Amino acid sequence: MSTLSRRQLLIFFAGSAGVAVLGDAILDSFSSQTSAQTTLTFTPVRLPHPLPVYQQVKSFLPTGIAQGQVVNPSTDVKLASYSVIDDVIVPPEYDRYVIVGWGDKVFPNPDEYVGYNCDYTAFIPIGRSSDEGYLWVNHEYVSFPISGLAPGTPNDVQALPTTFTPVTGYSLSTTRNLESDGEFLYNLGGSIIRISRRNTARRFVVVSDAQNRRIHGLSGLGINSERNDGYQSITAWGGRSYQQGDQNYLEGTGPAATQVFNLSADGLGNKIIGTAYNCSGGTTPWGTILSAEENFQGGGSSFVGVTEAVKPDGTQVGYTAGTTGTTFGLVGEKYGWMVEIDPADPNFRPKKHTRLGRYRHENIAMRVEAGKKLVAYMGDDRRGGHTWKFVSNGTVGTIRSKTNSQLFESGTLYVARYNPDGTGEWIPLLLTIPTNPIPPSTLASVEFAALGSAQRNGRLPLPRRNGIAGQTVDGGAFNCDTTNEAVALPSYQNKILQNFYTSQGAILCDAFLAANLVGGTPTARPEDIEVHPTTKEVFIAYTDGAPGSDGYPDSRIFQVAKLSGNVNATQQSGGLYKIIEVSADGTGTTFTWQKFAQGGEAGSIGGAGFANVDNLAFDNQGNVWGVTDMSTSTHNGFNVGVAGNQTTINHSTLGNVSNFTGVFGNNWLFYIPTSGADAGKVIPFAYGPVRCEITGPTFLGDTLIVSVQHPGEDCPINDGTMLSRSIEMLDLNGTTFNQTRTVSRGSSWPSNIPVSDGGNGQSTGVPRPCVIGIRRKNSTSRFV
Repeated sequence: MSTLSRRQLLIFFAGSAGVAVLGDAILDSFSSQTSAQTTLTFTPVRLPHPLPVYQQVKSFLPTGIAQGQVVNPSTDVKLASYSVIDDVIVPPEYDRYVIVGWGDKVFPNPDEYVGYNCDYTAFIPIGRSSDEGYLWVNHEYVSFPISGLAPGTPNDVQALPTTFTPVTGYSLSTTRNLESDGEFLYNLGGSIIRISRRNTARRFVVVSDAQNRRIHGLSGLGINSERNDGYQSITAWGGRSYQQGDQNYLEGTGPAATQVFNLSADGLGNKIIGTAYNCSGGTTPWGTILSAEENFQGGGSSFVGVTEAVKPDGTQVGYTAGTTGTTFGLVGEKYGWMVEIDPADPNFRPKKHTRLGRYRHENIAMRVEAGKKLVAYMGDDRRGGHTWKFVSNGTVGTIRSKTNSQLFESGTLYVARYNPDGTGEWIPLLLTIPTNPIPPSTLASVEFAALGSAQRNGRLPLPRRNGIAGQTVDGGAFNCDTTNEAVALPSYQNKILQNFYTSQGAILCDAFLAANLVGGTPTARPEDIEVHPTTKEVFIAYTDGAPGSDGYPDSRIFQVAKLSGNVNATQQSGGLYKIIEVSADGTGTTFTWQKFAQGGEAGSIGGAGFANVDNLAFDNQGNVWGVTDMSTSTHNGFNVGVAGNQTTINHSTLGNVSNFTGVFGNNWLFYIPTSGADAGKVIPFAYGPVRCEITGPTFLGDTLIVSVQHPGEDCPINDGTMLSRSIEMLDLNGTTFNQTRTVSRGSSWPSNIPVSDGGNGQSTGVPRPCVIGIRRKNSTSRFV
């Protein structure tokens, strides 16, 4: 499915409504236009795995830092060997350079520094030009090698050299204490940095500005002094100037702010300490940023977090032992929201908009049209998470007026229910809505029919309530599945949400479980959602269909496993979908949906040639760009840690076989043109350093800004040790072959790139998450 027919392409990208009305006439017009247009303006990067585009055009095979060779097209695109380069590999027509990175001290307080694991990026111009403005960068989480204490650090690397001291100039304890917990939270949140490309090189550089600032996980910690629950003395996490708690707290809007936060155990009412766990987001037309708090749930080894489970009134069931929430008294109900920030206004107090729901937010995409209601689409990035829509009560005024922010404070949150026939409905989360969960046996029906069993027994978490399904306590989740649904499910049916929650605010605090309760469809981890700039159709990147502890994606809609032992059987690694609203303005409650591309090797049935698609973006010509989010522990067929143990890649296995993503190598960036001779092809544009993720694409004329997140994650800092193995892969005809793959055990990026590009020229230097620019060497006003 890597190359689509013109009808498939037009229906998916150009709008199904247009096809239905104009039929073959529009298709014939489209065909004549594509034949007249020129081909690619760059040489696609050669990845380890076969793709159809390599049969048709030349490709660029990297051989070293900023080095490579152009390979002619061939009918045989198998590579017997492949050496992975620890760099951001771009086509030879482009260059890449570091704009700013973790640890950079670019703030008025010389002690402060840019946070870790850069993710979503956004740009707010100063004036009318995109040459200078404020860069916003999300900081999602911390991971090794920042410290051996970082959550999830493999045991065998905990005592190895780390990057915190060489990058920040400060030392961090090797055992957990108040300062280390605080420093981890400080490294989350976001950074606001003025950048400019008004220079001869036309590259973005940091500009000194009094408004450069951090908003982080402990912003406003000083308000703890107002408490009387034992946390009033926890107003700092160390002796440095930036570690002293300030009054830069956040506040909530909407029902939870008045109906739940006034009940919170911290006694702080609508005052909120910090924002953290910030993954993707969105940018409003009026110049504010919406930053998504994602994996806020803390527990066990994932101790940087708070309590997710709430009681019927929306407040946490209690502090979770061993978490940073317990360290600083951060109550769980105040995290997991969409946060609005104004980079250009340092006096703007960031707001958590509770009308948008509390769950593991990935991003937000908006329809903002003057005189119409604001419509926003969001995803809950967990296994079995939901696809969401918010519709404001009020209407949009002047598009660029900052008064439009008030629209997030009043409206309705809906969850999507997908029907197998391609239709769907939006179910509102309101007190009076009937409860009608989808039975686990229905969710798991396709896998059960193919394999005779289902992962997690089709798990569907529902709110736990005393007296319901034999439960004796209130709060948290009850796991309904195929083993207990006959007895348990009737207790959850034919009621209304008010039977489970005390207020609208409480529903919004427990939106994930409430959505399961009303019959929302559990999905395959919706990572990114974007609204088509012309058709207004809603494009969704579902990154992985495998079920997990949070739930089971509906197997009638999503590929939840490899369901056959055939080597080329369909793989489970996510896909691209779209929603087409029945209502012209997007405010209605019915829609249709289509599946465009299934993740998996190009030689597998339906495989698009990529896996675990994450962030999406449309450029100013309507082309689609996507990045992948393959698990660090599968990259290039090696697990994390010192040993570099090989993962099993056997195409004859079936079930949950996530290790297949090892064939794709590093995470990468692809391009799907929507017009021209190459329309519909999946074209590799770039890949990232070892064990990294590329995130947050933002287009600014001839430049693409992206984040390079967690290079070298959970592996030793690169010391020159190389790993090599044979990997079983699929050729384009669906048969297997073996490739020798060589890759460095860890990363040194960007220390290993030239000083002129923002590195240090050190082949075994320390890795750092960074924000980079990718720009055409012979610049035009367009990126492609």
